[in-house]
Amino acid sequence: AYGARLARGPARRAAGLLNRGIALGYAVPGSVIAVGILIPVTRLDHAIAALWQSLGQPHPGLLLTGGLAALVYGYLVRFLSVAVQTVDTGLSRITVSMDEAARSLGRGRGALLREVHLPLLRGSLASAALLVFVDTMKELPATLVMRPFNFDTLATQVYTLAADERLAEASTAALAIVAVGVLPLILLSRHIAQGTQPQDS
Repeated sequence: AYGARLARGPARRAAGLLNRGIALGYAVPGSVIAVGILIPVTRLDHAIAALWQSLGQPHPGLLLTGGLAALVYGYLVRFLSVAVQTVDTGLSRITVSMDEAARSLGRGRGALLREVHLPLLRGSLASAALLVFVDTMKELPATLVMRPFNFDTLATQVYTLAADERLAEASTAALAIVAVGVLPLILLSRHIAQGTQPQDS
């Protein structure tokens, strides 16, 4: 989002196309993203293992798909557009005249980001983090497909317990999802009510 703001000419159009392409991740179902990621990542895992063994070392196992790396990458593909759109909205409210005023005072790009943009984007960055946190916490299809063995999130626990018809046990995890999801939204709505959020994001 910041690169699209700073870019000029063809680079600006390319950055805009990239940002629009990122938005596709949120439109595609999580299970489709998971399968699309697992195929190349599994091949990469096997290639790394083969390379490691060719150096005379024991088989390292599945480093990416056997751990959290592939799952985190799946979350990144799925929810990056939420964060980018929120930050992009915040950047659109920072006028070009602010940039020009900072440059007229001798501020370079680094100082402009550090002293002008980041303080004004603080609300947008917090909002983006909260939205991604809530979305990630309740994501089920991608987590079910890509999670390592013996690894559960609240969403997968609810699904597993409900599928086994252990509804009383599933209700605890379900209420935890609601409670943990509501708290950031309360903070965000309070921030908006105080009148700081419209200026920041």
